[in-house]
Amino acid sequence: MAETDAPKTCLVTGATGYIGGRLVPELLAAGHRVRVMSRSPERLRDHPWAGRVEIARADAGDAEAVAAACAGVDVVYYLVHALGSGPRFEETDRRTAEVVARAVREAGVRRLVYLGGLEPRDEELSPHLRSRAEVARILLDSGVPTAVLRAAVVLGSGSASFEMLRYLTERLPVMVTPRWVHSRIQPIAIRDVLRYLVGCAQLPPDVSRCFDIGGPDVMSYAEMMQRFAVVAGLPRRRILPVPLFTPSLSSHWVGLVTPVPAGIARPLVESLRNTVVCSEHDIARYVPDPPEGLLGFEEATRLAVQRVRDATVATRWSSASVPGAPSDPLPTDPDWAGGSLFVDERTRETVAAPEDLWRVVQGIGGDTGWYSFPLAWQVRGWLDRAVGGVGLRRGRRSPTDLYVGEALDFWRVEELEPGRLLRLRAEMRVPGLAWLEFHVEQDGARTRLRQKATFKPRGLFGHLYWWVLVPFHGFVFGGMVRNMARAAESGMAPAQTRTAA
Repeated sequence: MAETDAPKTCLVTGATGYIGGRLVPELLAAGHRVRVMSRSPERLRDHPWAGRVEIARADAGDAEAVAAACAGVDVVYYLVHALGSGPRFEETDRRTAEVVARAVREAGVRRLVYLGGLEPRDEELSPHLRSRAEVARILLDSGVPTAVLRAAVVLGSGSASFEMLRYLTERLPVMVTPRWVHSRIQPIAIRDVLRYLVGCAQLPPDVSRCFDIGGPDVMSYAEMMQRFAVVAGLPRRRILPVPLFTPSLSSHWVGLVTPVPAGIARPLVESLRNTVVCSEHDIARYVPDPPEGLLGFEEATRLAVQRVRDATVATRWSSASVPGAPSDPLPTDPDWAGGSLFVDERTRETVAAPEDLWRVVQGIGGDTGWYSFPLAWQVRGWLDRAVGGVGLRRGRRSPTDLYVGEALDFWRVEELEPGRLLRLRAEMRVPGLAWLEFHVEQDGARTRLRQKATFKPRGLFGHLYWWVLVPFHGFVFGGMVRNMARAAESGMAPAQTRTAA
């Protein structure tokens, strides 16, 4: 076996994200040894591959921790970016790329692999594409052989770009759209992206360059929406371009219609102004196309839509969000550890079996809802979207299965003990920190559901926020615990399914 074909030790950064979470099992299937880097390793414990990888705790901006994670590694996959982190995301991207570039050089890593964005010629780049291009230059200048894969829209269930396309097309039979719907795009299926990423682990050591990667189809965003409608069995959409639709207005419009919040939608929308079409296909010399060819738009879309309908979405764009700073208190801390804590705790006994009650708890949210006062939850979601929050539209990855770290409407799963405990941390806009916990307990022949809402206020407005909402807690929280117990007794829990890796 040639040295380039031998199994490698690979470090995957961004393993909690959309691409990273799918790359890990592909590398394992190819026979490589895998180490993953995460600043919150506990968020990886429920992934089906967690027991087969080494996990290194490190923040991409911590030079010492990154250097330790790179020790003894052959290939580093750099899949970290600050998309949606705020107006200074370019500075964050630059700083973390410089830290990683220095760490891989000093650790003697043999190969760097980065997934960036296509760079159109003779066009002013959007801030998102400009940042991706700068990161690529930093990594290529690291002194370590680097492969930069440059892609446009990635077609796959759960990707932010695909979610935008899907929701815009499904929800708006008539669309008033900006001019960017006519920009030329060369999308690529997620399975081809992963195939290229895995193949880069075996590149010859003298290869250090950018490669454009894309599928066989080139089209406008408007054509993508029309062709998506055909695949999804929807009537033809009417698209009415409006020249004065700015990126800012477009991102808010996307944020209202799709699950993608405006903070993430804006850089994606700004990038759609650019022509993102491959100028070469040199990657095929090193990672040959499959005999049946690259996956076309219709087939990639059909597979992604089927995954969504079957509730077998392996990873989602929302998985990459960070629930809070490591210094944030936990609701289990004593009151004196983090200041004032307001608590609303309710219990309900039921004749339902513990496993039936747990299925109700684990299936909460998404299409199932929150078991009380649906209009109140909807209004809270609308208000959150109106002020730039995530709202309720993120839904769930699966109707039944959860894992630590994934998004659930405007919550994040912070702790999960199967059969016993589900703790959610709020990611809606609130003047403080909030958690919602569900405990399933057995007391002799009876089962008890204990529900606890905890709020750590921030400043005077945080205190006012809690006391203004106290009168509604009886309807919302009281109704939840009561209706969840009834659902368990009547067997209304969602049917169990397995989520594909």
